[in-house]
Amino acid sequence: MSSIDNKPANSWLNSDRRRLIIQEYGIFLAFLLLAVILSLSNEYFLTPGNISNVLLQTSINGVLAIGMTFVILTRGIDLSVGSVVALAGIVSASFATTSATAGIAGGPYPFYVALTIGILVGLACGALVGLIVSRFAVPAFVATLGMLSAARGMTLIYGGGKPVPALTSEFRWLGTGNILGIPMPVILLAIVFAISWWVLTRTRYGRYIYAVGGNPHAAKTSGINVTRMKFSVYMISGSLSGLAGMMLSARTGSALPQAGIAYELDAIAAVVIGGTSLSGGVGRVTGTLIGALIIGVMNNGLDLMGIQSYYQQVLKGALIVGAVMLDQKRNHGL
Repeated sequence: MSSIDNKPANSWLNSDRRRLIIQEYGIFLAFLLLAVILSLSNEYFLTPGNISNVLLQTSINGVLAIGMTFVILTRGIDLSVGSVVALAGIVSASFATTSATAGIAGGPYPFYVALTIGILVGLACGALVGLIVSRFAVPAFVATLGMLSAARGMTLIYGGGKPVPALTSEFRWLGTGNILGIPMPVILLAIVFAISWWVLTRTRYGRYIYAVGGNPHAAKTSGINVTRMKFSVYMISGSLSGLAGMMLSARTGSALPQAGIAYELDAIAAVVIGGTSLSGGVGRVTGTLIGALIIGVMNNGLDLMGIQSYYQQVLKGALIVGAVMLDQKRNHGL
């Protein structure tokens, strides 16, 4: 075949159109390919019960990953989300338990009180980290690593190292209830996703987030309060970590002090696999949701095939590194 015959194919393979198609739809195609492979590998993968289980497993990580997306879009990182999950979960559970030894005096309190407390705990942790990062210019890695340790310590202090059992049925409905057959955690993930998508794509605040992540100096010159924007995204991440903590406690029936360990890794993995750049300013919450689903589907499929969790960690690490390498190549042409 002559070089002339090869030219149209080569020009398409190297075209901007191909690159755009991969960037826009590559994550969806990867998810569909993974689902097809797993469905052919195991007959139980596409059963309604297993699909529901995958969505339930994905819901908590999805909520965390959406909050992480806001942070990473501004060139930040939040390593504290797993510990905040545990802290918010155990504090809120103490307001919604019938246990005389693990509960707060006068409890159990109404469901909405425990829910408010849990979100406020996450919000407070996020606000503290945001203040340290935005006002004192401490690297986000250092500030959130400190909160990771501090929140875990506060969890152990608050609960005395013991779980909070006997949660009320109202509180447990947050993790085990359903509406029209749809599990409540999945509904909460859908609500968080819809609001976040609208904020990032349809509001001035969302445009400012992308501007700050893309070029903070230019954003500041154009009149955007960069300090306030960075502060706010950590508050969002903390609040969603609080919600995820309550979802986890409600689903398991008790709040465990060791809950949320390494959850930050899954959240970051979902964001990076979903196409959000660690350099900031590039990414979509839709990609994050697909990234969370990929992790959930991969874990579930490997479980069905009897593959040990140790190998799952290896594959997850490889996915993260591969996604970052692709991000670097796309942004810097390496």
